[in-house]
Amino acid sequence: MPDLSAVELIAAYRTGTLSPVEATENAITRIEALEPTLHALYAFDPASARAEAKASEARWRSGEPLGPIDGIPLTLKENIATRGTPVPLGTAGTELIPADADAPAAARVHESGGVLLAKTTMPDYGMLTSGLSSFHTAARNPWDTTRTPGGSSAGAAVAAAVGYGPLHVGTDIGGSIRLPAGWCGLVGLKPSFGRVPVDPPFLGRAAGPMTRTVADTALFMSVLSRPDPRDQLSLPPEDITWDALDVDLAGVRIGLQLDPGVGLDVEPEIRAAVVEAARLLEAAGAVIEPVEPFLTREMLDGLDRFWRVRAWSDLSKVPEERRRQVLPYIAEWATSGAGISGLDTYTGFAQIDAISVAALKATGPFDFVLSPVCPVSAPPAEHPSPTNDPQRPFEHIAFTVPYNMSGQPAVSVNCGYTGENQPVGLQIAGRRFDDLGVLRLAAAFERVRPAQLPWP
Repeated sequence: MPDLSAVELIAAYRTGTLSPVEATENAITRIEALEPTLHALYAFDPASARAEAKASEARWRSGEPLGPIDGIPLTLKENIATRGTPVPLGTAGTELIPADADAPAAARVHESGGVLLAKTTMPDYGMLTSGLSSFHTAARNPWDTTRTPGGSSAGAAVAAAVGYGPLHVGTDIGGSIRLPAGWCGLVGLKPSFGRVPVDPPFLGRAAGPMTRTVADTALFMSVLSRPDPRDQLSLPPEDITWDALDVDLAGVRIGLQLDPGVGLDVEPEIRAAVVEAARLLEAAGAVIEPVEPFLTREMLDGLDRFWRVRAWSDLSKVPEERRRQVLPYIAEWATSGAGISGLDTYTGFAQIDAISVAALKATGPFDFVLSPVCPVSAPPAEHPSPTNDPQRPFEHIAFTVPYNMSGQPAVSVNCGYTGENQPVGLQIAGRRFDDLGVLRLAAAFERVRPAQLPWP
């Protein structure tokens, strides 16, 4: 059976030309063939998936599907709790206690009849742009297995790229959906802050879809964005027609940002691919104007400082014998937070607001802003980060992290390939709460971009 999108599978279920059981068996066969090399999954449970698929098949035959994704094979990132499964947070330092309830995204998936194949792997505490982990075997990028898929939604990106079902959920506090989506050629949406409820909520944290197409991302958002009272920071429920993806680009004002202002320099091939994407949208009627860099060294270093202290506040509570099992890169980074003063911690925390204000001011004149997702291509699989230096851990997130702090929606969509056939992620950011607008522009770009290379 060829790979089909979630939208195509739902249409096939509706007509009876394909069943959830067949789609699930196809995904399981793919997993069993590729997983020994790619290491994308945690808690893979084919028996449970088969039972869920059979129940879905019966609902479709009776004309009573539970929701928009009934019968679709999918995965959830490991840090999204599912009842009865431990949540290691990617690290051997975590005590493995089964979760007592589904987190919001998992609850919405089950309520809608989604077929959960597995959880997906992540690095220690989700604080790496890498698939490297002290608990999981390191995930590999299917476009080149010597490279990392990115992170922290590492396994989710791999699973989407190779077709372990069409729908996958990642989380993002600095780029953890968009970065691996960019390096794996996917659509990865970081929704507006609060659009998709999470538990526990935290400043900048978001959960969102990782798929092969914008239409599948939109379909999944119709499920994930439903309310949940456990997230006190979530947005009020809104009736959004997620599948209304058509847009006229005539006169749409789009900013183009090619200089992040701080961090790693943009590689020439990545810059060229993003410039070409802007040219294609301009040819379709959009107005393209430059965006000046707005992130500063003080902002990025201050955020790093605050996150170190926050990480140490968690790690310091872990018993010494388990703390020794944490990935050394993360342990060194977090432990350095122990000596940071209260004043320096506060001034670091204050950079969240500073970044938010700067991002909103710089992007305010535009309907959307284009940029690279990441300034560099995927590094080796063994590297925790592009710099491979725990003292300079966030030099690669200058394009992505501002939109976590400002709460604006931002999506990665593939815009080309390097000379080594590595995908290049184009980031499209929008005004606060305009998640649908961001997806509409991404869908418009899908229609005008050149033919894509076959999936790995």
